[in-house]
Amino acid sequence: TDPACPMEGMNQTQVTEFVLLGFSHGQPFLFALFLAIYLATLLGNSAILSLVCLDPHLHSPMYFFLSHLSCLDLCYSSVTVPKILANTLRPQATISYRGCLAQTFFLLWCAGAECALLAVMAYDRYTAVCQPLHYAQAMGRSTCAVAAAGCWLWGLLDSAVHTLLAARLSFCGAAQLQHIFCDVPPLLRAACSNTRPNELALHVSSIFVGLSPFLLVLISYLCILATILGMPLATSRRKAFSTCSAHLLVVTLYFVAANVNYNRPSSGYSLAADTLVSALYCIITPMLNPLVYSLRNKEVWGALRKVVRVSGTP
Repeated sequence: TDPACPMEGMNQTQVTEFVLLGFSHGQPFLFALFLAIYLATLLGNSAILSLVCLDPHLHSPMYFFLSHLSCLDLCYSSVTVPKILANTLRPQATISYRGCLAQTFFLLWCAGAECALLAVMAYDRYTAVCQPLHYAQAMGRSTCAVAAAGCWLWGLLDSAVHTLLAARLSFCGAAQLQHIFCDVPPLLRAACSNTRPNELALHVSSIFVGLSPFLLVLISYLCILATILGMPLATSRRKAFSTCSAHLLVVTLYFVAANVNYNRPSSGYSLAADTLVSALYCIITPMLNPLVYSLRNKEVWGALRKVVRVSGTP
């Protein structure tokens, strides 16, 4: 008998579904809000994917990585938001046990892959701005393909570890999650078995999957900033600084929210705080990324006008 779960033989039951406790109030408002966010995410990221595929001028390393980011953001939102929308229309929000593990697996896969991809994208910008003469050699087609595949594989391995550990957890009594979707922290709070291996894995992962890429992003952008400040023309400095600051703001928002989510104290936060933090990094950021990274870019707008003009030609 596990000492972490007293009276295990009497109280432990085979969990078939979890009740999600984050839908007690404001369901019509939540439905409208998440639907608007999801539609904006689908529209923005699908537009980026389509333009990168259709316009040869966007077949560069920068837009290659942006297309992977858009694909990740589409997956990110689709893992959680459709189930959230369905649960806002139900009298009791639930998710099956297997569905919960599947949602956790794909959510962590996207999270780990996006952390790595943001670091790769920051290095791409660093090479383009700070070492332009070596850019073509450093960011060749095969290098970009290997880097993108490595990001997806890195997220997959990280997700597999956490999901396998989560599948070993036991639950006593009512299986209730203090959240609006499945993730590792609410599962750990609901578990009655030993969660120390899960917590250790989260801490290790936060260093290698979360903190390390974030430091690489910061270092890259600090080098970019130093190069920008050395530019002779004020207009060039202003344009470059505006773009880089917007990128860094969204990246920082993503990494900080993710780190807070997976490195919380054992007591956790309130339900409202948990929902807000999780929404910032896995629902709001996927909607903002197309706006910040691409739709503010003249090349993207030029490609969009070209596609619209061609489609409107009789």
